[in-house]
Amino acid sequence: MKAAVFHRSGLPLSIENIADPEPGPNDLILKVCACGICGTDLHWSEVNNEESGWRDLHPGSVMGHEFAGEVVAIGREAKGGWKIGDRVCAMPQMGCAICPDCLAGRPHRCPNVIGRGGQDNPGAYSEYTRIGARETLHLPENVSFQEGALVEPLAVGLHAAKRARLKPGDTVLIIGGGPVGLSVALWCAFFGARQIVVSDLVMARAEQATRFGATAAIDASKENVAERFKQIAGAAPTVVFDAVGVPGSMQIAIDHAPVYGRVVVVGLCMVADNFKPAEAVIKEVDIAFCFCYERVDFDMAVDMLAQGRIDAAGLVTHTVGFDDFSAAFEALKKPSDQIKVMLAPA
Repeated sequence: MKAAVFHRSGLPLSIENIADPEPGPNDLILKVCACGICGTDLHWSEVNNEESGWRDLHPGSVMGHEFAGEVVAIGREAKGGWKIGDRVCAMPQMGCAICPDCLAGRPHRCPNVIGRGGQDNPGAYSEYTRIGARETLHLPENVSFQEGALVEPLAVGLHAAKRARLKPGDTVLIIGGGPVGLSVALWCAFFGARQIVVSDLVMARAEQATRFGATAAIDASKENVAERFKQIAGAAPTVVFDAVGVPGSMQIAIDHAPVYGRVVVVGLCMVADNFKPAEAVIKEVDIAFCFCYERVDFDMAVDMLAQGRIDAAGLVTHTVGFDDFSAAFEALKKPSDQIKVMLAPA
């Protein structure tokens, strides 16, 4: 099958033919119909193992964890009544299904979790990928494959909103107008936030957030974000989301939080960072870190898409095939007005 293969930092992904995946007893094989490029993968491909200290991306790896497609093979012991041709999306991790975390819908916490992207389990920047039957969800007929591939980033935003203990009437500042920031904005609107302001160094990205629930945008390259937010909302934000995940962004979120404010760090910074604890201590800021999601987040995202209660289709700004995928992946490493770029392998 065709796949976009990582060889080393600094090199574009290489489109190559690799072996087709085979299903384990409890697995499914998915024909990938759509897979989104995630900012985590962009950072992952640039950061050395020694710098990050936690992730494992070796030559020959295939990334891609935001996907949807059709079932083309079923493991002999796979449960769930799956059929060839079923339209599905899936949580990207595969767990043991019997540990407390798996039973709670958190396969990424499973002590025997099988991740996605390594040479032993290629991700969905490919024609086919292996998924766990237990972590798979049916896609309703009125949910497109591209929307199905958005379920993973939507689940991240939903989980972040829940971690914020968001209440109707809250005023929210979201630092970062990328796909995660816009997903957070969408769910903040869903849960009844009164003001949802997105700041970004690229104003075009921040302005796009108004299509997904944001009430205002701030050009962080030209405006004083704290002052501008007070002009818009009348006071400092009750909740600040760091949806950037670069060194210094968490401190910026703390700076913008008021006394007794809430800060949620949802952007994934992969290198060492410094911040000033004294400021957070003096303000008595609640800081929550958000990683991944739970099965209930995936279920809710699918249900809300199917019911038309959230509209995320506009998050997809560009679709490419394998011929243009490597160039599109590299282009996203620089600031642009793109939101979510999708690979359509066919």
